[in-house]
Amino acid sequence: MDSIDHAIIAELRRDGRISNQDLARAVGLTPAPCLRRVRRMEAEGIIRGYHADIDPAAVGQGFEVIILVNIENNNHEATSGFERRILAMDEVVEFRRMFSQPDYVVRARFADIEAYEKWMTNEFHRDPAIMRIHSHITMKVLKDEK
Repeated sequence: MDSIDHAIIAELRRDGRISNQDLARAVGLTPAPCLRRVRRMEAEGIIRGYHADIDPAAVGQGFEVIILVNIENNNHEATSGFERRILAMDEVVEFRRMFSQPDYVVRARFADIEAYEKWMTNEFHRDPAIMRIHSHITMKVLKDEK
């Protein structure tokens, strides 16, 4: 990747719906070579997709919680089962396995604290692999990947 590829990526991060013509102009190329570069980066998996930036509060998911999880056993069977169950939960928007403590970081969104409490009690807490949970309620998102 060269500096032009990095410039293309920066522009697409800023506006994923930018036209090829405007993108080419922004990075100092003509449209044809710009499009070839974008297509190459798509084919190589550098550009993995284009996504809408949705306001969570506008769709009833304005209450965000970061959940730190330690599981009982770190063997393959326990971790794969836990991961499969968490990945199936619609409320979970980000899920990471960590190298040290905690074992996992989960970011989930809800309509309000009541919805979170119900989900935590009825679904999350019932997972047999979980040993310890620490929840952190987001006060304000200051910077997010966009």
